[in-house]
Amino acid sequence: MASSLQARPWLFLFSLLSTLLFVNILLKPLLELNPPARVKKLPQLPLRFRHDGSFKILQVADMHYGNGAVTRCRDVPPAEAPYCSDLNTTQFLNRLIAAENPDLIVFTGDNIFGASATDAAESLIKAFKPVREHKIPWAAILGNHDQESTMTRLELMDFMSSMDYSLSQVNPQGYVINGYGNYHVNINGPFGSGFVNRSVLNLYLMDSGDREVVNGKKTYSWIKESQLHWLRNTSHMLQEISPAAALAFFHIPISEVHDLWYKGYIGTYQEAVACSTVNSGVLASLLQMGDVKSVFIGHDHLNDFCGNISGIWFCYGGGFGYHAYGKAFWPRRGRVISVQLGKAGKEWGQVELIRTWKRLDDQNLSKIDDQVLWRRSSGDV
Repeated sequence: MASSLQARPWLFLFSLLSTLLFVNILLKPLLELNPPARVKKLPQLPLRFRHDGSFKILQVADMHYGNGAVTRCRDVPPAEAPYCSDLNTTQFLNRLIAAENPDLIVFTGDNIFGASATDAAESLIKAFKPVREHKIPWAAILGNHDQESTMTRLELMDFMSSMDYSLSQVNPQGYVINGYGNYHVNINGPFGSGFVNRSVLNLYLMDSGDREVVNGKKTYSWIKESQLHWLRNTSHMLQEISPAAALAFFHIPISEVHDLWYKGYIGTYQEAVACSTVNSGVLASLLQMGDVKSVFIGHDHLNDFCGNISGIWFCYGGGFGYHAYGKAFWPRRGRVISVQLGKAGKEWGQVELIRTWKRLDDQNLSKIDDQVLWRRSSGDV
């Protein structure tokens, strides 16, 4: 046999390939049952301000991602409708990333539209593809539509927390807490500063839920006392370690946002505020804490305004996604939050200024409503 194989090299090669094919057929089922472990790609941690004392956050509200190219747009000009899909949402996000170069992107809920997402995991992978490709740190919370597909709210947060460059967390350890996606993110000072190992900006992210029934009537959900207990305790702990300014992010607005129609606002207020009938005391907790300077919300796609409530600015992100309801000839938009440190002598100190503006998905990515949300005064800690 050996002499036969040596005499005919092609026969030896055929025999070798046949053996390898046979081994592959035997092992393939085992490999499918036990796939190789995949290691999550992490951003460089801790997050920190740039060398120029700046940190930029992009808020993406209500992407409502479906199945990608086959999911059509809603409420766009008739000439655009035949060619418009979820891919327009992806393109807009890529354009904003290129234009603003954010240090962090926060997705404030309704990231996917459950009723249009055949497979929730596949929709999430497509929706967050730009941030993973650009290797940008990101954090996400849930809205009221995410869980309407093939995954529960717990499964959604668990899946998002496992994705590359994600800072998302299911819930804080040591607390029995309502909802999924209650966590905080610390932003440290720049290298070479006295705050290199300390947070100078804290971000609180919370789950505002989806829908509930109160006294026999359906209403949107609300942030529960267990979550506010965690929020107050976390703020107290962080302030004891190192006093710092903070921002908060959740999906469904609180009822006090209604009153900004009468008190004044900057931006567009063209949709009724859709919130819970239950006022759980979110504003009271924020005022008691004292560190939160601004709150960023979503849910009402046709609102993009900011308004001051008892010294805290509440800002809508504005509708971002093309499969979400919107308004023809009123461009989709995203909100940018710019935070700047002040100088303490020759070194960078604490947060000095918080600004915000919006970018429209038009030809020029128009920048509108640039405003100061908070500026440190001599009496601020």
